[in-house]
Amino acid sequence: MSNHPFDVSVAGQGLYDVTPQVKAAVAESGIADGLATVFIRHTSASLLIQENADPAVQADLQNWLSRLVPEHDAIYTHTEEGPDDMPAHIKGALTAVQVAVPVMQGKLALGVWQGVYLWEHRHSARTRSLIVNVLG
Repeated sequence: MSNHPFDVSVAGQGLYDVTPQVKAAVAESGIADGLATVFIRHTSASLLIQENADPAVQADLQNWLSRLVPEHDAIYTHTEEGPDDMPAHIKGALTAVQVAVPVMQGKLALGVWQGVYLWEHRHSARTRSLIVNVLG
């Protein structure tokens, strides 16, 4: 087993490709066959495996989720950290804080058009902490 923490700086809402960092963690682990689990240590951001070829997919996902979970909804009572905070927590609850990818022959077994993404749900720039755990 091998653990690899890393940080990602984000500029605000959107999807950020972390596939290179996950691949590096797998290579550094020296594990040939097993499972890589990526975990994000936050409640207002999430992870997903998504298409890495057409940026329109990422924009459409962002627009769809923002429409599904709008800001400034009168139902929210947790508002001290700004109008994007509670919607970010809801978006995080609807998505995932971890993803798992098989490792085969020392490499991630992602499909041709797949990448691992950090999905930032807050507006402001910040640093997010992730951990890659490789078990094999």
